[in-house]
Amino acid sequence: MSLDIAATKPHEQLAAALADDLAQVNAMIRARMASEHAPRIPEVTAHLVEAGGKRLRPMLTLAAARMCGYEGPYHVHLAATVEFIHTATLLHDDVVDESSQRRGRPTANLLWDNTSSVLVGDYLFARSFQLMVETGSMRVLDILANAAATIAEGEVLQLTAASDLATTEEIYLQVIRGKTAALFSAAMEVGGEIAGQDAATKQAMFDYGDALGIAFQIVDDLLDYGGTKATGKNVGDDFRERKLTLPVIRAVAAANAEERAFWERTIAKGRQEDGDLDHAISLLAKHGTMESTRDDAIAWAGKAKASLDTLPDHPLRTMLIDLADYVVARIT
Repeated sequence: MSLDIAATKPHEQLAAALADDLAQVNAMIRARMASEHAPRIPEVTAHLVEAGGKRLRPMLTLAAARMCGYEGPYHVHLAATVEFIHTATLLHDDVVDESSQRRGRPTANLLWDNTSSVLVGDYLFARSFQLMVETGSMRVLDILANAAATIAEGEVLQLTAASDLATTEEIYLQVIRGKTAALFSAAMEVGGEIAGQDAATKQAMFDYGDALGIAFQIVDDLLDYGGTKATGKNVGDDFRERKLTLPVIRAVAAANAEERAFWERTIAKGRQEDGDLDHAISLLAKHGTMESTRDDAIAWAGKAKASLDTLPDHPLRTMLIDLADYVVARIT
């Protein structure tokens, strides 16, 4: 593993340190997304997989395994598995959200159709389970199968909670733990599992992924009201899609009667007019919910870093600590 000293961002440093492993992961992804009978599958998959994503989740698996001294081949299978699960959920999410952009490019459902996106997502889920089985570890299968179920559960919960003004912070946390943090924590845990680590080490890795994923999603939700997303989505997408994220949940809780009527009209009933997004942002500013949400994200990043305290010193461990800081650096 060679480290490119010119790489300055933590995820770039991580990618440089894991370059050889990542090359194998990318080769495996290309090989396994092929289909002898349905050429649309690699077409749709390649559009998203090769669109410039950071490969953050598979890098977590590779880093966890390498940090534990793993020298076998199956961390590559598991990293590809994690990326396939992630890609499948993105294909399905874009259909559910009726999205037209992903990573700054047209979504697969826009270029092809909803049916193709759903069915190709299903194919990638199936491929991911084939890869899991090849490791020969029932525990690995258990961890990733549970993560896949938790992701779907989180997405369904979001459907029912999204525009309900009664949604609490606890429900919001449950949603983002499902739709985002579950795959981060599983990605880390299977790296420790395949490396044969003890229960305490695997728990520390799970805890890092869980806290990192929560911080990551809170930041993403915060940037929706205050900056351009790296994903290529527009500011205000969550508002337009009537998603109750943490800054809005807190603004609703602090709202007077007039403000609550505004949230009722725009979020609960979906009757949005020109200027509503600007007014929503002004209400978040009035009640300081952007700042309090930012503090929460920083606190979760701190929990992620603290969870690695018990692990042996290692260059990859340092990069994972830096990564937690980087996730929240966009809002500090």
